[in-house]
Amino acid sequence: MTSGIGGSTAATELAGIQAGTAMVSPISIAERRARVEKAARLMQDNAIDALILPAGSSLYYFTGLRWYPSERLTAAILTPDASLSYICPGFEESKLRETLGAEADIRLWQEEEDPCQLLKTCLQDLHCKSDVLALDEAAPFFVFDGLRRALPLARIINGSTITAECRMHKSAAELAIMQSVKNITLEVHKKAARILREGISSFEVAHFIDQAHRAYGGSASTFCIVSFGAATAMPHGPDGEQFLRDGDMVLIDTGCKLHGYNSDITRSYVFGQASQRQRDIWELEKTAQAAAFDAAQPGIPCEQVDAAARKVLAAAGFGPDYQLPGLPHRTGHGIGLDIHEWTYLVKGNQRPLAAGMCFSNEPMICIEAEFGIRLEDHFYMAEQGPRWFTGQSRAVDAPFGID
Repeated sequence: MTSGIGGSTAATELAGIQAGTAMVSPISIAERRARVEKAARLMQDNAIDALILPAGSSLYYFTGLRWYPSERLTAAILTPDASLSYICPGFEESKLRETLGAEADIRLWQEEEDPCQLLKTCLQDLHCKSDVLALDEAAPFFVFDGLRRALPLARIINGSTITAECRMHKSAAELAIMQSVKNITLEVHKKAARILREGISSFEVAHFIDQAHRAYGGSASTFCIVSFGAATAMPHGPDGEQFLRDGDMVLIDTGCKLHGYNSDITRSYVFGQASQRQRDIWELEKTAQAAAFDAAQPGIPCEQVDAAARKVLAAAGFGPDYQLPGLPHRTGHGIGLDIHEWTYLVKGNQRPLAAGMCFSNEPMICIEAEFGIRLEDHFYMAEQGPRWFTGQSRAVDAPFGID
């Protein structure tokens, strides 16, 4: 049996998990305040009168308020003087104050009232102009439509002008949380590999991974792709249940959350004895991933990282571009409070790499009807260059080294 694959049981692996892996501090109130002040400066620079943040990850980023999106509008209003006000349904006030405190400026609307009219009144009370309003890009259409009706003369723009510029550059505290959550998922990967046996169900593996994420102190799995054999050539896996056979390529892509921040790691390896072709393609995937990492230097455009991985694959006869067999998607995505967020390692993205940016590195090789290999690790940009959160997998038959 290949190193670290098979030979154990789910019960044994879960029993071996020690608490404390996730011991890292959440984002402080002071850091959230600094985020608000940075956003306010950006609003001043861009002549934006207010930033509207409905329920979602950006609301949480700036305020610490975790709120579920629904048809009832709850939102923060940030003005260029760095003040925050909130609107929410009247019956939800006490719930908001659990997080925001007694001093928060919370305006209430009742069930028969229009919350966007309340938002308009709030801006007037704050003596805030409403010529240009920035709306969180993830806001549902009904919020945009309501603002358009309540403030027909306002120009409503994409709030990512503010939110992305703040969120894509991670602080030391954010990097520490992200390191911890990625450590959790890498350990879960190791344990998942050890429970594999011939005939095991992909659903059983996914269930184990969810249990292990929770046991380590992370959230439930935010997603879990478990693919065997030819199905590994499908980037996001099949919908149906699969059963493992000797000689199958295994692809597991999963993650969880800690203090709202995401992990997202993929491992590919063979259950049983790898064929020479499986070894060759696996090594090519690792080489492409390394080329992308090496290309990620401060100041270069994001697209050059994608190009570096594709150059390796094209030299081996794969592609070009998104053609199969080859790499059918971008090389990497930003990550933080959302699994996929700004900015992206993709052709056409001229944004320069800068300190604090965090990315996946996953130049997958898909060979339809045969197998696929994705090695996905994440890195962040330091002032001196890229740094791995989790380093590259060792080998196709020793993906986690020798324990």
